[in-house]
Amino acid sequence: MHARLLAPSPASTAAASSSSSLPSAGARPHGASWKPRGPASAPPPSPLSLRARASMQPAAPMSEGKGGPPVHGVSNTVVGVLGGGQLGKMLCQAATQMGIKMVILDPLEGCPASSVCHEHVVGSFSDGDTVREFAKRCGVLTVEIEHVDAATLEKLEKQGVDCEPKASTITIIQDKYSQKTHFSKFGIPLPDFMEVDTLHSVQEAGEKFGYPLMVKSKRLAYDGRGNAVAQKKEELPSVVASLGGFEHGLYVERWAPFVKELSVIVARSRDSSTVCYPVVETIHKDNICHVVEAPAEVSDKIKKLATSVAEKAIKSLEGAGVFAVELFLTEDDQILLNEVAPRPHNSGHHTIESCYTSQYEQHLRAILGLPLGDPSMKAPAAIMYNILGEDEGEAGFFLAHQLIERALNIPGASVHWYGKPEMRKQRKMGHITVVGPSKTSVRSRLEKLMQSDTYVPKKASPRVSIIMGSDSDLDVMKDAERVLKKFSIPVETTIVSAHRTPERMYDFAKSAKDRGVEVIIAGAGGAAHLPGKYHLITINYLVILSISFVIIFVHGCPLFLTTYFLWMKLIVVLIFSPLSQMPKGIPVATVAIGNAENAGLLAVKILASRDPELSDKVVKYQDDLRDMVLEKAERLENIGWEEYLK
Repeated sequence: MHARLLAPSPASTAAASSSSSLPSAGARPHGASWKPRGPASAPPPSPLSLRARASMQPAAPMSEGKGGPPVHGVSNTVVGVLGGGQLGKMLCQAATQMGIKMVILDPLEGCPASSVCHEHVVGSFSDGDTVREFAKRCGVLTVEIEHVDAATLEKLEKQGVDCEPKASTITIIQDKYSQKTHFSKFGIPLPDFMEVDTLHSVQEAGEKFGYPLMVKSKRLAYDGRGNAVAQKKEELPSVVASLGGFEHGLYVERWAPFVKELSVIVARSRDSSTVCYPVVETIHKDNICHVVEAPAEVSDKIKKLATSVAEKAIKSLEGAGVFAVELFLTEDDQILLNEVAPRPHNSGHHTIESCYTSQYEQHLRAILGLPLGDPSMKAPAAIMYNILGEDEGEAGFFLAHQLIERALNIPGASVHWYGKPEMRKQRKMGHITVVGPSKTSVRSRLEKLMQSDTYVPKKASPRVSIIMGSDSDLDVMKDAERVLKKFSIPVETTIVSAHRTPERMYDFAKSAKDRGVEVIIAGAGGAAHLPGKYHLITINYLVILSISFVIIFVHGCPLFLTTYFLWMKLIVVLIFSPLSQMPKGIPVATVAIGNAENAGLLAVKILASRDPELSDKVVKYQDDLRDMVLEKAERLENIGWEEYLK
């Protein structure tokens, strides 16, 4: 690895220094270490000098058509990245696995990507001359931050330089008002918005949109910075001032009454074909992404709508790569576009561990013209937790290291430390991804991880539903719930009558999947209508039928029969009821007559088939049963049956 210095032109020095407030131009680390290194004692190298990392010799010219030796990997095109922050670092890590050489342009010698790229050119990605010189070393040019010199990229494209995504896309995305204007032309659903440039115009916007009113900076806004909320008209002057005044460039949006913030990562290839990653939910803390849950717990209808809006938005832009589309889910089930990032994104970090193709590998595939990879999840559930600075300096590092130490003891947890040497409050220092067999499992693991954190995990969604037609069945059906709770499986128990509340039965069944339900234990009367109809509606679920007969049998378990009449009635019902005569295509079977506990145990085993942790618990349960039987056998053999029965 090499670091090369390019001196910015005098005219652009101010532009380069102004970028210091941006994520990729702020303080950068001197390598990926657990603690910050002290300031370097050696003076900075002079412009255009070469500082080698892995060799004292300069790197040979690389990239297709530049006269250098071929790169033997997945692609022989050298990728140049404007920006060397954590996104650039993870891009380089993906490239290393694929044998793709990466060169980065970033103003700080110790930026996160510098430790893993093939070559680091030290210079400003906001300086036109520097970017032009850097482009000569690359076969394709991409970005890990949108706040770059888009005008220079446009000129380079006209000169034949391959930029992905295109300069036109970067230009649109850089200005959030331009973003909104662009997407509105393509019919993308958005919160109402308007440009403001005077106090009178922002007051008019307040009258039109109502309060609270969202006021935003057009440019250089990220991680909640550049956004402010006015709760009433009197707050508008101070809100405008907090954003730098109207000369800074402002616009307003109608407040979106959202219930969840969603995100979709969309990959677009050079031939304009697209693939979309599963919809995720993003949870923010002080306007900064704090937690990402994958997949999002929303209905299939909402997932399809969110994916459709995201895909339509990206198809309106130019160029290849990975794009993140941030969305609002409103109270009335509308999807509104919030904003788009033309690069890998925080909401896609989890894909490294949870998906067959990470967003970083996907971005490289897309810009190099390689086949797009499979974006589907290989883990049933994942949660990504951002390691944000909780304090300044060493105190902040101490807290972060405590968190990391706990993470290393959590099954399915992976730590990504960015190696930034300076700790500040709310600064993104790394992230932790936890994967597991279910959302309940990963939330439980995250809760254990967050012992001293402010994150409050959501209430676990039920994995099993226990339903019955009447509360008279509860005395027996409760045994199924007791078993499930013994295995720490979230469960819901309720009354749903197939005959008296058919609408509720239908809605309850249709919503089961979206609520995270994986197994339904349905108690039924002699006609077996409840489980039969449930199985017809919830075709993707195994419905465990615990039969009951009114008066004679309660749901899940028949009462003990002591008369000839009751036995005969049981035989008649079993032979002639729909229970044993379900039509083809509705495979409902009785599995637990007289024993709701067994129905619960069967549900546990079904879940355990794809949940290693639960499977271990089942094995222990079976071992305990075996040991109990062996102990009884040994006692009986030792003392005889007479003493045993006393």
